Amino acid sequence: MALRRDHYEHAFADYLHCKGWPYVAVDESRRKAFGAIVLKSFDFVVYSQSGPNLLIDVKGRKFPDTSVKGRRRNGRAWENWITRDDVEGLTQWQSIFGDDFRAVLVFTYWLQGPPEKAPFEDIHFHDGRHYAFAAIGLTEYTAAARPRSARWHTLTMGAKPFRLAVCDVAELL
Repeated sequence: MALRRDHYEHAFADYLHCKGWPYVAVDESRRKAFGAIVLKSFDFVVYSQSGPNLLIDVKGRKFPDTSVKGRRRNGRAWENWITRDDVEGLTQWQSIFGDDFRAVLVFTYWLQGPPEKAPFEDIHFHDGRHYAFAAIGLTEYTAAARPRSARWHTLTMGAKPFRLAVCDVAELL
């Protein structure tokens, strides 16, 4: 098991473990095996019994307290920006792994308000925090994304199209 860098990745690994889904956490120090090729690492390989295996890049975001009406607190709901490096790296990894693998983004939301008020069906409690996970295939994401910042080379989807496009990780396995 690779050392996870942040609490979002810890939470997702715990979620996979609790669901009993077979997975491997990617050890970023091993990516040097590709020599001169520099690829941004992804975080997990999750194995499927019914479809393609998943190459997952976890994106940690805070999800605001949606129980507070008329005020924005702790950021924006459905924040989902990624970098162009994320897209390029995952695209290349999917090509390396082949047709039996699918590149997927999993937005791991740390819920800032009461979990029962959050717009998610599956809430995961880990290390004193509540999390929800929203998955979307890289191909679907990039088809609907638009530039967010030219300076930072980021992309994003609008909140409503994103909310309608994401699914539970279980639907992809």
